[in-house]
Amino acid sequence: MSQPRPGTRDRRALLLEAVRDGSGSIAELAEEFGVSESTIRRDLASLAGAGHVVRTYGGALDTERSPRDKDREHAAAKDAIAREAAALVRNGEVVLLDAGTTTGRLARHLAHREGLTVVTNGVTAIRELAGFSGIDLVVLGGRLRHPGEAILGESVLAQLRHISPDRVFLGADGVVAGRGLCCPSLEQSVVKHAMLHAGAEAYVLADHSKLDQAPFSYWTPLDRDYRLITDEPRVDVVFPQFAESVIVAGAPEIVGGAAHHE
Repeated sequence: MSQPRPGTRDRRALLLEAVRDGSGSIAELAEEFGVSESTIRRDLASLAGAGHVVRTYGGALDTERSPRDKDREHAAAKDAIAREAAALVRNGEVVLLDAGTTTGRLARHLAHREGLTVVTNGVTAIRELAGFSGIDLVVLGGRLRHPGEAILGESVLAQLRHISPDRVFLGADGVVAGRGLCCPSLEQSVVKHAMLHAGAEAYVLADHSKLDQAPFSYWTPLDRDYRLITDEPRVDVVFPQFAESVIVAGAPEIVGGAAHHE
């Protein structure tokens, strides 16, 4: 005898578990639960209204994923991007690191260097660098935001007005050409924008899954010259809108003329 289908409440609880396990496609979820795609859309809308997920094109993302969970996603790509970014940093520089998992991996690659000053609002980066005497670690103080482990607030913005780093490295939940960096909160988008304009050189670290994606409703405009560091080897073909400002991790550098002026 076939098992009865779960009721609406039970289905939504199971649906949330499925999204947290990485099953975000509406078509896949509809097939898994044996209901129509319109039913899944209504369930996701209910979960989004309760703050458990955020709707995306064709699916949903869990809003409560821990940094550890996020770090496991596309781990090899993030590490390649972090190595590429670390190779740009020269001894003696002052570097500003945004919060995030890819910037946290960048911190790991910088940890054994000597004579660097690293300024950050990211708990992951702080953990990676705290035990290394060769790094002068400056922590931006403010309110800790969960679950992303970013330190935010007016005090962070005030401190950023007093520094001028050689390089700033920003993370991203999504990057859309002509719009900017997609952020989970307005507060985070404002801090990222201040960071973007604090440094002499600005870089965005984003693996292929973040390109042309907008999972949230808040934005940091990319309204200055910057370089995008990504792992997408065919970025100039698949995402031509980024081709003029891109560095492909592990590949010969592509130098553009419009978004970045040498």
